[in-house]
Parts: sequence; structure tokens; C-alpha cells
Amino acid sequence: MSIPDYSPLYQELRGSSVDGWIPDLQRLVKANIEDSNDGHLPTWMSALRSLPHFECQSHDLENAVRFDGDVDTSDLENLLKTFHPWRKGPLDLATIRIDSEWRSDWKWDRLKKEITSLKDRTVLDIGSGNGYYLWRMLGVGARLAIGIDPFLLFVMQFWATKHFAPKNLNAWVLPLGWEDLPEQLPYFDTVFSMGVLYHRRNPEPFLKQLQNYVRPGGELVLETLVIDGSDGKVLVPDGRYAQMRNVWYIPSVATLEMALRDAGWKDVRCIDVTTTNFEEQRSTDWMTFESLKEFLDPKDSSKTIEGYPAPIRAVIIAQKPK
Repeated sequence: MSIPDYSPLYQELRGSSVDGWIPDLQRLVKANIEDSNDGHLPTWMSALRSLPHFECQSHDLENAVRFDGDVDTSDLENLLKTFHPWRKGPLDLATIRIDSEWRSDWKWDRLKKEITSLKDRTVLDIGSGNGYYLWRMLGVGARLAIGIDPFLLFVMQFWATKHFAPKNLNAWVLPLGWEDLPEQLPYFDTVFSMGVLYHRRNPEPFLKQLQNYVRPGGELVLETLVIDGSDGKVLVPDGRYAQMRNVWYIPSVATLEMALRDAGWKDVRCIDVTTTNFEEQRSTDWMTFESLKEFLDPKDSSKTIEGYPAPIRAVIIAQKPK
């Protein structure tokens, strides 16, 4: 099975401080796709090969993720829906608007004014999903935006989106989990980790490990579920949380800030706390499964269906000491 072409990324990394990682990276990318047991992979690869020829005539990544140009649209929507469910977006690809489950643009608008400028920066997004935020990072000047995500559906969605992008745009989603990264990879100016921490059974080692991917003086942008409360308060769900499996750690903002300081981060501050609502996360034609509305108590939307506090998400930024 042929895999998507990552050779421009490998070329980009040659001669850099991570040059020695390239052979292992090539091996992991190849193995994680070719050795996958996901039975949908042949269908996704066939859909990628069937996307119509497209030359991007204009694009906008500062205000949206939009690639404009002429294309044969006779079967384009059906081809793109092969990659259902689309979680992050929206994405405007030629004449098709992918109305994803999440209004990811709203989250981006909340954080982009508070983080350090990404102009000319190298960025890593851990748990990037389909790469929506990578495109937005390029839109504010990032030089190189790399995402990692172990779920091949999201990797294939990225490649479907990249089909419509100009060839010189330097965004990449790799089929890797964070455990696949080298122990030391202090190459990136900014590291994003959004929607990952609450899936960690042991959050403290993860928060420390994140420093190993950031250059001295670089920045961490961490987004996660939180609960109201003072320092020391943490919710550890018994079973599912809002129908999600593997949710192990939902701290208060104060608890999370202290955990980051204990892990060695400095200048820790919370830049946003937002209760998720039905307009920001919902079912659509591009994500037809149950969504937030079905995850909350139908008689009390301040609680999940399991009786826990309804989802609140916070964004914390921190600096690695120089």
C-alpha cells in the first residue's frame, strides 16, 4: 500500500537539530500506516486517490481554513464524507464547506491574541486531530507546523484537506502518538497540547515530558477540561465522563497551574475558561453521531449524563525556562 508523501517534511528537517531523528521518523510513519489493523484504511486511501485535480487559486488561513479554485464537484462531497466523522473545522475546500462537530475557529479566536506570536516559529501540536489548527498557525505566520495524532482517520482527513492547499504550505500531520516522539526533541518554539491531558492516567510525567519538545524560552499552550474549585481539587470520573472513555484527570484551574509549576514551567497563566455550549459542539451532516446535547443531563444541562459537572475547558500558557 502506498502511503502519503512526507518527503518534503523530511527534506525540511535535514540539516536541523533533529536530523538524526529522520530515519526513525520515516520508519514509524511507514509502519503506523502500513501495519495498521484499521479496516477502513483501504477505503480512505482509495478516496484520497479519487479526489479530483485541483489548483488552488486563492486561500485564507488567517480568518478561516479556505482553499478556493475550480474543481469537478460532481462527487466531491461524497468523497469527502468518506472520512466521516469530521470533528474539527469548519473547512472550506473548493465549493464544499465541511461543517464539523466543533466550531474550532471559536477556540482559535479565544487564544490567538493571548499566545506569543507564531511568526517564523516552528510549532508542534500534540493530538492535532485533522490538522485544523496547523493551518490557522500558518495563517498567523508560523514557518513550520507539525501535528501528531495516532488516529489514522484524522491523518487521512488532513491529507484530504492538503489536497486542496498550495504545495508550499508547511503543515503536516504525522501518524504518531506522543509516546512515539524521542525522549529529547527540543526543536520547537511553541508546543500545543489541546484535549489530551485529561486522557493521561499520570498527568505529572506528561507535563514534565512536554518540556523536552520545547526550546529554552519556548512556549506551551495547554487546553483541557477543568472543574470549578480551588487548588488541590481534581475530578477523577468513575467510568465515562460525558460519554467519553479514558477520562482520568479533570483539575481545577488552580490545581493545573500548580501542577505546571511543579513540572518546571514558569510564567504560568490561564488565558481562557469557557463552558462548552450546543453551538460550539454539535451534530452536523459531517458528524452525524451523538454530540454534546446527548452527553448532558436532559433535565439539567449543568451536569453530564453521568451526573458530573458539564464540560468546561481552559487554556493555560507557560514558558520553558531559558
